[in-house]
Amino acid sequence: MRVLITGGAGFIGSHLAQAYLQRGDEVYIIDNLSTGSLENINHLKENADYRKRLFVSIDTILNRDIMVELVGTCDVVHHLAAAVGVRYILDHPMESINTNIQGTEKVLELCNKFKKRLLIASTSEVYGKHLHAPLVETDNIIYGPSSKFRWSYAASKLMDEFMSLAYFRTTGLQVTAVRLFNTVGPRQTGTYGMVIPRFVSQALKNEPLTVYGDGRQTRTFTDVEDVVWALMRLIENDQAFGEVFNIGGTEEITILDLASRIVAASNSSSEIKRIPYDEVFGKDFEDMQRRVPSIEKLRALIGFNPKTPLDAILSKVIRFTSKRTNGI
Repeated sequence: MRVLITGGAGFIGSHLAQAYLQRGDEVYIIDNLSTGSLENINHLKENADYRKRLFVSIDTILNRDIMVELVGTCDVVHHLAAAVGVRYILDHPMESINTNIQGTEKVLELCNKFKKRLLIASTSEVYGKHLHAPLVETDNIIYGPSSKFRWSYAASKLMDEFMSLAYFRTTGLQVTAVRLFNTVGPRQTGTYGMVIPRFVSQALKNEPLTVYGDGRQTRTFTDVEDVVWALMRLIENDQAFGEVFNIGGTEEITILDLASRIVAASNSSSEIKRIPYDEVFGKDFEDMQRRVPSIEKLRALIGFNPKTPLDAILSKVIRFTSKRTNGI
């Protein structure tokens, strides 16, 4: 099978590419490297077997000519290319909106033109400011005002979902959308606001772990290998078309407790320091206090059950970050 992964040099995309290559498929990647990195896929390009079946284009998904060629060549498309991370969204609001909406629009158009299966990565951010748990795919959406640009990401990804479902209902496009809840693992960077790699990097340097706000906000975290397993099975399941699925872990933890656990797991002498949101993100930020998914819909369809507990996820990230820091 020939697989196209937009954003394939990103954190999740690189792991998905590796899984398909291990299975024996051909993998085509397009990435403009705005948040992805060639470092994420260099080990794939250097593998004697993989490099025969790996094709990488450094370009934007807004380039229609190259997207026509790639979508037309491949059998299935995983659309992961997006502006990601709170810090990046706030620093590049216009670019983020254009990428997330116009880029997805082009992918949908071409997958419909060539009748290709498509999986679109959305985000848990679309739920907005709910305080209850677990969050179910049919829950209402609650956003803050448009003056808070933090919500532009959520709104743009929700529009991606609307467009996907519209294509399914009007043209029969074989498309599925997934809402990812804090996917974590080796090769993820803390540069754009991802909390676990940022905390781990600080802990290994014995620097203060900077917790934003009061630290009582809660999250769940999902190992990237569990996410990849789900993505590969969903895109091949006919019953998934025209549906939206949560993909996430179920072990809820406060950010303050997460920081303490990382300090202990890395044998760090770091202290934990709370910083007000506005000192980090400015006036355009507003946080989600709780984010815990229901995975019943996904479990019923493909038997999804996260295999990797949080402590194991943290151990993997600590080992990877330590080796990279030490140049191993």
